[in-house]
Amino acid sequence: MERFDGWIAGLGTAAGLRYVIGHWPHSPLGTFTDVMVERPDGHRLLLAPSAAVAEFVGATYTFDEVRYVPVDLRSLGSEFFLTAGPLESRFTLGGRSPLGLLLRAVPWRLATASWWIATIDAIARRVLPGVRTVGSAGGGRTEYYGAQDLQRITAATTTYDGVDQGALHPVSPPVHFGFGSTPTAPSWVRITTLIAGAGNSSEPIGAGGSPSG
Repeated sequence: MERFDGWIAGLGTAAGLRYVIGHWPHSPLGTFTDVMVERPDGHRLLLAPSAAVAEFVGATYTFDEVRYVPVDLRSLGSEFFLTAGPLESRFTLGGRSPLGLLLRAVPWRLATASWWIATIDAIARRVLPGVRTVGSAGGGRTEYYGAQDLQRITAATTTYDGVDQGALHPVSPPVHFGFGSTPTAPSWVRITTLIAGAGNSSEPIGAGGSPSG
């Protein structure tokens, strides 16, 4: 299995733009950040920092357009700053939800075991409608999402092509990049993603640090 260790953020805007940030300090592709954007008209865009990242992500998810752009995510305390081509975002983390506290209570080795992730998939779908912990987006690949923490995003400002997208909003309607969506409530999730059938297996990767610039 290929192993990606990092964080995922899902945000919505009042204007209808929704986007998912993947920040991966440890992965077979090195450290990188990518962004999946769905415009109000349903157009799905991948903002990738390299052709290698775009090829790997594009083999698992579906997009109408791919752009190679510098993608930079920095943090200062609880505030995060993203620049990715036409997209700029600044968002703030709040405290942990009860679900976040529950996820943190699960031992890391258990939370990132594929059999455990598959076992709790049915529970995840009931607690967070639209969210899956295991599934396939095609191409012979199966993905396992091992969440270990969750914090709510409490405020955000987003511009796209220089246009303000309005206040933070639930990720609704759900994004349509693959077999599952992100939580409806804007969230910052600590996660380990395992991908079976993606090529040669990589060495196990431990928990990473914070994504500070």
